[in-house]
Amino acid sequence: MDREEAYKILTKYMKGERYLQHSYAVEAIMRGLAKRLAPEQEERWGIVGLLHDLDEEQCEWQEHPEVHGPTSVEILKKEGINDQELFDAICAHNPASGVKAHTNLQYAVLAADPMSGFLKAIAQIYPDKKITSVKHKSVNKRFNELRFASGANRDYMEAIEFTGLSLDEFIDISLEEMCSIADVLGL
Repeated sequence: MDREEAYKILTKYMKGERYLQHSYAVEAIMRGLAKRLAPEQEERWGIVGLLHDLDEEQCEWQEHPEVHGPTSVEILKKEGINDQELFDAICAHNPASGVKAHTNLQYAVLAADPMSGFLKAIAQIYPDKKITSVKHKSVNKRFNELRFASGANRDYMEAIEFTGLSLDEFIDISLEEMCSIADVLGL
């Protein structure tokens, strides 16, 4: 599957602009992580990021968190996709699905998902609400304020360290990649 096919599937099942922007942000972060961890797989990692929440509008995941991920897999199978590595990575971004991260790709999507929302939350407290205004120092400060963006799981973000990257490197990559698509993100 290439990015164009993944995008068609995404927009077939996901209509909410906020969800789409989140998918684009995670895709960008995943591409940035791939540049460091798996350069030959940049598009593939981006596709994982793009499709990681494919089922967001299709299932009752807040009441039944274990279905978030597996429902995406079922959608992809219905669309003719048969890619176990992709399926496992999508499920691994939600440990409640029963799939625990154990590869660099899985740790990357586990970490990128909350990081995208965390950086957006930080940008939204700036007067201009621009991701380009967010500095690394601010991210570190807010990371340690557990009441700030409390839904952004810090343990999942720190799981990036299982790939060999530090949290600081991850923050820099994430900021750079989200800034590169700031217009698409409306930030």
